[in-house]
Amino acid sequence: MHARLVRSAAVAVAAAGTLAWAPAASAQPSEPTPSAPATHAETPAPDAGSVEITAKDTAGDVLPGAAFLLLDSAGQEAGRGKTDAQGKLTFPDLEPGVYRLKETASGSPLHEVVADQDVIVTPGTNTRLTIVDPFKAAKVLLKAKDDKTGKLLAGSAVNIGSGDKTILTLTTGSDGTASGKLPINSRTGSDFWVKQVKAPVGYDIYKLSKEFKAKPGDPVTVTVTNAKTATTPPPTEKPTGKPTERPSDKPSPGQPGEGEDVPAPSASGTPTADETASSTAAPAPAGSLAHTGADATPWLIGGAGVLIAAGGGALVMTRRRRTDNSTDDGSTES
Repeated sequence: MHARLVRSAAVAVAAAGTLAWAPAASAQPSEPTPSAPATHAETPAPDAGSVEITAKDTAGDVLPGAAFLLLDSAGQEAGRGKTDAQGKLTFPDLEPGVYRLKETASGSPLHEVVADQDVIVTPGTNTRLTIVDPFKAAKVLLKAKDDKTGKLLAGSAVNIGSGDKTILTLTTGSDGTASGKLPINSRTGSDFWVKQVKAPVGYDIYKLSKEFKAKPGDPVTVTVTNAKTATTPPPTEKPTGKPTERPSDKPSPGQPGEGEDVPAPSASGTPTADETASSTAAPAPAGSLAHTGADATPWLIGGAGVLIAAGGGALVMTRRRRTDNSTDDGSTES
């Protein structure tokens, strides 16, 4: 019965919408209600950083009006601007991270822009960068020509340099020309030299060195002229002033030598001792030394010839005497 009364009272209070009754004590101690966790709690913002840019050229002069664009890691624009009269530009209040810096214009017709680069921004730090814009390169055109006709020649190779350093090597093509770019390090231009290292086929090499000056971004033409190689016929035998064949001092066969006595033929037709000796003796070969008596055969033959001739002469004389005696005897008898 008591339970029913309690329940009825509780229902009545609930129906009234107001909780007016509460037990004075509880059989069990009440547990503390846990506190809800702090969701969406705000964290303090980190310290911001900045980037300071100074734009210069290779000669060390500042470049006002150079334009830059800064992109965050997501590729979103974080800042843009141009350098002032001192060549400076600052991007402030940047969250720490990696950024991409792009130069969109050098602010000068004489200079090139640099390639993109990454920039790291750290908390509370001003990151300083020096951007050096190079001068625009000069465009050089090489021509090789015939020094007489002006015809363009292929195959001419030249070195182009400055000081003691070779910067560029060019070789003319079928149209007789070649082109390239030369770095410039001054607003007023740079001095260069050109020297031919190979001549076109059929031409002499141009040995001298030419000098020229080129300004930033300007075109310049360099011409090398070559003379044709002299073509001469093959050399003929030059006269030496000396006879090709030196006459021999020795007599040729069948002809007497100078200063030699020609033996007269004998009246009887019988060869004389000299003729016999010369006909029977073998002629000495040309260039051999004269015999000094070691070979006596010619002398023996010559002596025999003399004896035969003497004997023949005596016989003839004896016969003539007999004939004369016979004639004398006949005439006396008549």
